[in-house]
Amino acid sequence: MRRFFATLRARRFIAAQEGTTAIEYAVIASGIAGVLIATVTSLGGSLSTIWTTVGGIFQ
Repeated sequence: MRRFFATLRARRFIAAQEGTTAIEYAVIASGIAGVLIATVTSLGGSLSTIWTTVGGIFQ
C-alpha cells in the first residue's frame, strides 16, 4: 500500500513539472522576442538608410 501512494505522489510530481516547463519555455521565448525587438528598433534607422540608397540606385 505504501508503494502505491509513493507511486501516486511521484506521478503527481511529474505532472506538476509539465506546467512549469511550459512556463519556462514561454519565459525564454519572450526573452528572445524582446531581444529581437530591441535589435530591430536599434537598427531601424540604419536599415532605412540602406534601403533608401539601394532604391536610389535602381531609379
